[in-house]
Amino acid sequence: MRKVTLAILLLVALASCSKDEPEQLPGDDLVSPSLSAYVRNMEGARNPMTGILEIYPCEKGGAIYYGNYVNKQLTVFNGFYPIEEGHVYEGYNRKLSLPDGTYNMVYWGTPVYEDPMYSSPAIQTPGITLGADMSKLYMSLRKNAEDDTYSPVYDLVYAVEETDIGIEDLSASLRRVVAGVKVVVTTKDKGAFSPIIDKMEVCIGGIAEKLNYYTAIPENMTKTVKFELVPSGDGTQMTNGTVMLFPSGENPSLELRVTLKDGSVHMVSQNISTTLTADTRLTLNIVIGDIFVGGESGDFTIEDWKEATETIEFPIIY
Repeated sequence: MRKVTLAILLLVALASCSKDEPEQLPGDDLVSPSLSAYVRNMEGARNPMTGILEIYPCEKGGAIYYGNYVNKQLTVFNGFYPIEEGHVYEGYNRKLSLPDGTYNMVYWGTPVYEDPMYSSPAIQTPGITLGADMSKLYMSLRKNAEDDTYSPVYDLVYAVEETDIGIEDLSASLRRVVAGVKVVVTTKDKGAFSPIIDKMEVCIGGIAEKLNYYTAIPENMTKTVKFELVPSGDGTQMTNGTVMLFPSGENPSLELRVTLKDGSVHMVSQNISTTLTADTRLTLNIVIGDIFVGGESGDFTIEDWKEATETIEFPIIY
């Protein structure tokens, strides 16, 4: 499953690459620093990382994108490393190749885990050009076609680290910049859901619209993210793989939408007491009642989740 997900991430990342033409510049005496990737848990143990790691070398001390040499030509294409079990994946990769010197490395990673994740994340990424100021660029939510809601995003980790590649391997402590939400809906009597239910969706409001590409700071916490729940095998739960969201404002809104076989939509809403901050994973237990019809030495680490659980009861859905 991890290999399939990694392959999907590869295709998504390749499809989003900039189309700038390479600049014809000399590329002698280039350095390709080594790296390996690990996930560090709260006890300090290191576990090999699997996922995608992208590295954007900027000019020393700032956010101006320098670029990367490919075939001894300076191009816009950043370092791109598919990683499996801590090592560079044997398939496609694009190593950093740069003149000896100090660079401000901006890292963005997308880890892959064994735990079930939401199957259809999406994101809007900016076009990067040589000399671009990354502090003025953003990655943003992708709007759904059918209404004014947005899709969940990928699990994203980030770091900025200045490195002299002539004497140092790439090394950074990556931190998660998104929040995770898992929703579990059950009936008050713990029985199976009624067969009149066609689908169940969750909308969470107060979500940031975008993250700054250089600082990862979230902005404009006014958007609503929507995702669908799926029934368990015995029909007693509606749930989802963990969805990833940009951070929220305080007490984000929750709306549960239940669509019946006849096409009618029934909704209940309530604010969540937990703020969805970066690196927080919230499990929402929702109980409903009746429905009334009508590199070798590089060190890349990711902090563990801060876990939270919240239970919400809706006695009646109109």
